[in-house]
Amino acid sequence: MKYMGSKARFAKDIYETVRKITPRQGRPWVEPFAGGMNMISSIPACDGPRYANDSNKYLIAMFKALVEGWVPPKKVSKEFYEKCKRLEEEEHIIGYVGFNCSYSGKWFGGYAGEVKTKTGKTRDYQEEAFRHIQKQVPSLMNVSFSCYSYEEMPIPENAIIYCDPPYQGTTKYKDSFDSEKFWDWVREISKKHVVYVSEYKAPDDFVCVWNSAAKSSLSANGRGGGVKKSVERLFIPKNLL
Repeated sequence: MKYMGSKARFAKDIYETVRKITPRQGRPWVEPFAGGMNMISSIPACDGPRYANDSNKYLIAMFKALVEGWVPPKKVSKEFYEKCKRLEEEEHIIGYVGFNCSYSGKWFGGYAGEVKTKTGKTRDYQEEAFRHIQKQVPSLMNVSFSCYSYEEMPIPENAIIYCDPPYQGTTKYKDSFDSEKFWDWVREISKKHVVYVSEYKAPDDFVCVWNSAAKSSLSANGRGGGVKKSVERLFIPKNLL
């Protein structure tokens, strides 16, 4: 699924990095910020249970409906898009339209339909989103979904926790985010679990264990729109190495 800050292109590399440092051996894989599920859909179900959480109830309602067999509409009108934006539809439908019918996968970030590209070809954003999410659904079977704030999410014992929070200083997501509070939370839960965090940068008591150059509309300079060059990094608390 297209989603702001998606880790789809890095998912396999991130998981292989984690496995080398922390062998899975049936341990629960937990994502407090599962978002578009692009990371967790790349995690082998045979390696252990998977838990996907997000604070956006419409997003979680959508994924629950999809794995239960709901087929979303291939096309929606701008009028229907605005109706969903006013929250006048069922939660799973609002979730689908809010992300998959918006530019760059940003929550109601502007109606996306058919457009003419610079080369003169027609691009259908909604058809692309429909095709991608239908392809993704089979890999999400047996995932346990939940909707809590990250600090309230129930976490099973001996978990490997992968966090992909809103990056500090970048384009905002649905709500504002307190990065300092988040890092304090990571420090606390790392006393009982192994925690990895995707970010551009981290406090001094964290170590970078993987990085890759990236082009994104979520640049470290805090400006959205256009293509920006950044470096994606994966961090772990020093006390866990």
